[in-house]
Amino acid sequence: MELDTNTKDKIEKLIGENEVLLFMKGNPDFPMCGFSSVASTILKKCGVEFGHCNVLDDNDIREGIKAFSDWPTIPQLYVKKEFVGGCDIMKEMAESGELVELLNTRGIKTELS
Repeated sequence: MELDTNTKDKIEKLIGENEVLLFMKGNPDFPMCGFSSVASTILKKCGVEFGHCNVLDDNDIREGIKAFSDWPTIPQLYVKKEFVGGCDIMKEMAESGELVELLNTRGIKTELS
């Protein structure tokens, strides 16, 4: 999908408004896919405040975020406007302690700090 300017602007606005943002299917309290459930649970276990965008609510964002990040799957995690990765990368980083370390080095408080 070609990323149009309007969609790119919406995505950049969302990323800019949230220090930690998860593009996901559903929401953290009611994820609509297993991968989104795992990703939001990881962030909850870190005790970090995070925003979310339910890509099922906006097909332009659902397809546009894949072009924006050049990453083919959802969920997608952004920290301080930087793309971190999807569910598998989040799992690996959480298990190794890298995720909390990344959040801390970016000045984001976690309960595991």
